[in-house]
Amino acid sequence: MAGVTYKTRQLRRRYIERAFATIAVAGAALWLIANLIKSPTQFFEVTFTGLSNGILYALIALGYTLVYGIIELINFAHGDLFMLGGLFSAHFITLWFGQKVPSAVGWGVLALCLIAVMVFCATINVAIERFAYRRLRRAPKLAPLITAVGMSFILQFVGLRWNGSGQKIWPSLLPSGNLSIFGVRLPYTTIISFAITIPVLLVLTYIVTRTKQGKAMRATAQDQDASRLMGINVDRTISFTFGLGGALAGAAGLLFEQTRGLTSYNLGFQLGLIAFTAAVMGGIGNLQGAVLGAIIIGVIQGLNDGLPIGLGQQWSNTVVFSILILLMVFKPTGLLGKPTTEKV
Repeated sequence: MAGVTYKTRQLRRRYIERAFATIAVAGAALWLIANLIKSPTQFFEVTFTGLSNGILYALIALGYTLVYGIIELINFAHGDLFMLGGLFSAHFITLWFGQKVPSAVGWGVLALCLIAVMVFCATINVAIERFAYRRLRRAPKLAPLITAVGMSFILQFVGLRWNGSGQKIWPSLLPSGNLSIFGVRLPYTTIISFAITIPVLLVLTYIVTRTKQGKAMRATAQDQDASRLMGINVDRTISFTFGLGGALAGAAGLLFEQTRGLTSYNLGFQLGLIAFTAAVMGGIGNLQGAVLGAIIIGVIQGLNDGLPIGLGQQWSNTVVFSILILLMVFKPTGLLGKPTTEKV
């Protein structure tokens, strides 16, 4: 009798969840259709803007999910590493090489800066893992978590001393203006964002799925002790993962600095929180989930902020986190995450 009652409750809960999800999807679809009918050009423009923001969030979110996937650590310092990448890029291009306007030389410097900032942030991230996190792998989970928060404050202090307490505006080497396609204006900065980010994401996917080092990463994520028995250098693999995540943060920092034209010492907290939310929404530890969650958040923000029928920019974060909370209630593992058992 008790078993029947339990099954009945489970079925009832499942029906309620499905009904709620159907109502939510139908409401969102009606809202999108109403905006599309009211202003189709504006609808597609803000959608592309949201996609551009989403792929920027994806670069940062992948750093969170890579580290969590291999050692189950939420690296709160990752967002501040992205901030330092933006500062490094601004100084590299504008102050050290003196490039302030779009030109052939400037674009060459931009390509050189992409490599330099990825190496810069990767080196910092590897150093953080070596000196702050490595000795805490076997410690209670609260210890590395607090250490990550401490590293975040340290990097923020470095950013404060380097950038100052206010925002700084920097010139961009990316061309201004728009490309018009069937009346839809696409900023050149958005197109270049895709041109830079998509190859970086493809290279990351290839490294993780096709290379020997990528196989070592996946093996270490599943079982470190078994990986050691199979001859995998676990310490080197984890350092490589941190370096890879740091390189992605550096690329995101350059992309943000050139497309937005500003730097700020607390920028890592703001965008890092959104990127971490994207990783959780997609399924923390899942690379495809991190990209999917980032694109969804970027598009939601773009549509909410830019459509004629919407809550407006002041409600942007409220809308995003409300959707996240509802998703976590009904699907705690995220969109592409899988239920896992605790390792003991």
